[in-house]
Amino acid sequence: MFFRNLLTILFFSLALTPILGQNRVLTETPITLTLEQTITLAADSSLEAFRSKNIYMSGYWEYRAFKAGRLPSLTLNLTPGQYNRTIVKRYDSETNLDTYRQQQAFEAYGGLSVVQNFDLLGGTFFLNTNLDYLRNFGDNTETQYTSVPVRIGYSQDLLGYNAFKWERKIEPLKYEKAKKQLAYDLENTAGLAAEYFFNLAMAQAEYDLADENVRNMDTLYRIGEERYKIAAISQSDLLTLKLDRINAVNSLKNADISLKRAMFALNSFLNMDKNTPIRLRLPSYPKSMDISSEKALAEARNNNPDLLGYRQNILESQQNVDKTKKESMFNATILASVGYNQVAGSLSGVYRDPLRQDIVSLSVSIPLIDWGVRKGRYNMAKNNLNVTEITARQGEVKVEEDVIMTVGDFNIQKDLIASAEEALIIAEDAYKTTRQRFVIGKADINTLTLSRQRQQEARRNYISALENYWVSYFKIRKLTLYDFEYNMPISNTIESKF
Repeated sequence: MFFRNLLTILFFSLALTPILGQNRVLTETPITLTLEQTITLAADSSLEAFRSKNIYMSGYWEYRAFKAGRLPSLTLNLTPGQYNRTIVKRYDSETNLDTYRQQQAFEAYGGLSVVQNFDLLGGTFFLNTNLDYLRNFGDNTETQYTSVPVRIGYSQDLLGYNAFKWERKIEPLKYEKAKKQLAYDLENTAGLAAEYFFNLAMAQAEYDLADENVRNMDTLYRIGEERYKIAAISQSDLLTLKLDRINAVNSLKNADISLKRAMFALNSFLNMDKNTPIRLRLPSYPKSMDISSEKALAEARNNNPDLLGYRQNILESQQNVDKTKKESMFNATILASVGYNQVAGSLSGVYRDPLRQDIVSLSVSIPLIDWGVRKGRYNMAKNNLNVTEITARQGEVKVEEDVIMTVGDFNIQKDLIASAEEALIIAEDAYKTTRQRFVIGKADINTLTLSRQRQQEARRNYISALENYWVSYFKIRKLTLYDFEYNMPISNTIESKF
């Protein structure tokens, strides 16, 4: 009798031996994603990546506009026709009186102008040509043409604010920041993708553990019933096994809810169909990679967009100080041009024997009384510059601290993964041994429960160690914009992708 019961117990044990990592039964065939594939999908399809790329394109076209502004511009101005019929006031020299007269006229105008900004001094060179046509109606009908065949000149603020000089300093820096900001945002997207990936990986592991636990508890409860029949265990132990089976079923239901939520979150982040079933393949053991704090700090100072943003803010504050300072003083503007013009009654005559046209003007603006408005603006700009410089320094310190701490965490995680992997192997072997000992009656229920809990905790710790490693790695890439695996800056290839 005893041997028959023992054979029955062993049959149940062998028939229902759990398989670690067994997949959940799904109504649809799940797609399998690695961490690398998940990050690639996030960079291509996620709304985060789409937003980041459009922000970059805005900065790209702003920089293109700046570069185009450094080149000559050609403008055509046309008034194809303008008809006037009105009463105007005119002076009559014969009567020495102003009189109102009816006037009818048709006018047309056309002109071409070329403008080139001179960044060094902040002035503007211009070259233009134009032609006017005027036809008067009424008592005195007359047709006239007037032209400026060519006119070249230069306009310059002698003491004023030179916006071109500051644009040459700020705009290239803004575009460089835009490129690095895109790389930063994409690395941030990769870090978020890794977090969603491991959240789902943990949820799947929890589900698999819960599913395995249900099958184990069902098997152990049946074994317990057989052993209770032969008085090998007490009724209290049998009830404990029954309670564990009930708790395992409840845990499986909760794990299923958590798994659906984690899968929905990853699908939403990747901009995929929300009901797409996903199965994840955990990344392999990471290869040895030593990152020094000094190297990471040096790359962060060169590439981090936040630090570039602080430099941009300082330049813009210095620009505002210069602008308010120049505006608080008197200003003088000079305009000089030389060209030709002519007037005639026919189109052919308007370009015959043109007359010399010279224009030189000097205008001066001197603030006399403004009750301290300009001085106040200048002092406010200086104080804002001081605040910007202090804020920039605080931001730099924070970034440097973040880099050092993240590198330290990353280097520690490598050792933790090795320890977690070793602990998982030991815990799984210990649970298998304890389970077999319980089957043959050499281990009690408490020992079995404790061994199962250790095995499950070791599985969670291993996944957590992997997550911490990869999240730290992507955070270092984000902060430094440097690929330490291939030893190259990340943002070097941004322009070639667009």
